[in-house]
Amino acid sequence: MTKPNLIYILADDMGYGDISALNENCGFRTPNLDEMAENGICFTDAHATAAVCTPSRYGILTGRYNWRSRLKSSVMGGYSEPLIERGRKTLADMLKDNGYRTAMVGKWHLGMSFAKEEGFVEKPDFDACDHVDYAGKIEDSPVSHGFEYFYGISASLDMPPYIYIENDHFTALPDHVTKGTGKGFFREGPTAPGFEQEKVLDELTDKVLEKIEEYREEPFFLYFPMPAPHTPILPAQQFRGKSGTNEYGDFVLHCDDVAGRINRKLKELGLFENTILIYTSDNGCSPMADYPELLAMGHNPSYVFRGTKADIYEGGHRIPLIVQWPEKVPKGKRCSRMVCLSDIMATMADCLEIPLEPQMGVDSVSSLPLWLDPDGEEVREDLIHQSIDGSLSIRKGKFKLEMCPGSGGWSDPKPGEEPAGAPRFQLYDLSVDIGEKKNVIEEYPEIEKELREILKGHIFRGRSTPGPEQHNDGEPVWETIRWVEEL
Repeated sequence: MTKPNLIYILADDMGYGDISALNENCGFRTPNLDEMAENGICFTDAHATAAVCTPSRYGILTGRYNWRSRLKSSVMGGYSEPLIERGRKTLADMLKDNGYRTAMVGKWHLGMSFAKEEGFVEKPDFDACDHVDYAGKIEDSPVSHGFEYFYGISASLDMPPYIYIENDHFTALPDHVTKGTGKGFFREGPTAPGFEQEKVLDELTDKVLEKIEEYREEPFFLYFPMPAPHTPILPAQQFRGKSGTNEYGDFVLHCDDVAGRINRKLKELGLFENTILIYTSDNGCSPMADYPELLAMGHNPSYVFRGTKADIYEGGHRIPLIVQWPEKVPKGKRCSRMVCLSDIMATMADCLEIPLEPQMGVDSVSSLPLWLDPDGEEVREDLIHQSIDGSLSIRKGKFKLEMCPGSGGWSDPKPGEEPAGAPRFQLYDLSVDIGEKKNVIEEYPEIEKELREILKGHIFRGRSTPGPEQHNDGEPVWETIRWVEEL
């Protein structure tokens, strides 16, 4: 078998409803992503492990639920220390060990160790930090986690520092400070000469195309976590005003163009047929897109789902997922089975017919059977999600149990602002209530008990897949642990 190439495009804060192939009421057309959908499979029940950036990226690369790491809630910043544990093998490690060239281009957001001077302290609110040696070597960059090459930024494009990193060094020293406002918001911070936020998406895409050209003779894995359409929302000039909505819609069209550029390069090099091209998002759309403005123009990034980025509700973690692999995957299909972004590790292991070590991919389930037969049986028995405040939910079949009384995120009811007398937990029957409007927890006490038992088992076994028990990292202090221990 000729090993397939894998290109994994991860949009940043892009909603399920932002692709016209998935949303019959989309406010604009996404022709390149629609073409991918015509050439592959759209998964309509796909989820990130969490509703925000850092944790969902951890899940993708490790095949492990992010709340098993030391990060129990929120996200990391541009100066944060590494989250992926030393010695933990990633998807890139696995593929590199099996003959793949591996490269990452784009937004890391999983922490690195910069060279620091005396007096360094990581500041709150993701602000710029002093006492950083920008000429020094960076430890624990992506090249320490299975990627032989890295070019990109340390965290989100609204978090300093604003300097490209190549492998384990900054490519330049900062020489000025920049700041953005409005939809183009980014925090004030040190900036390298020539670094302009509005050019970053295209500059990173150019680098991806270079690596495809370079690796064309060998099987390769290219991980491309884009910095868009996350803030700063700065579409290139040729996309401004093209969506008929607002700057966010225009930026989505810019992301759509990126997918088209990559597909055209694959066809040009004769790599199209045997390349797995995945397009997905790390979580739902952010309120920074201006939902009221978009809704007034007939577009809802969350489609029919409740909530936005950060929430335990479906709009926080149900994401677009398109898989294109012309040589193996049927064309123009939809799959309604439940899948998770953490599943890519087990899926690629299944593709390559290689075993996973017991400590690898402990929450990863192979989706390969569904890639080959989208109408096949479910591959997942259940799935756990996390909101920005660390609240968990568990889904099995049509029922979803949320271990918090509100959104757990930025939508109403916000944490601490739930109505008086609200039930402590929420249970929804998604088969008849996809908008999560009617809490049926008092009607199905046996379902609540069953799901809590499953959740407790997955937490304390250190894994949700068959295999030897594993340990979780960090102190189990998040509220859900106390709740499940009540059983």
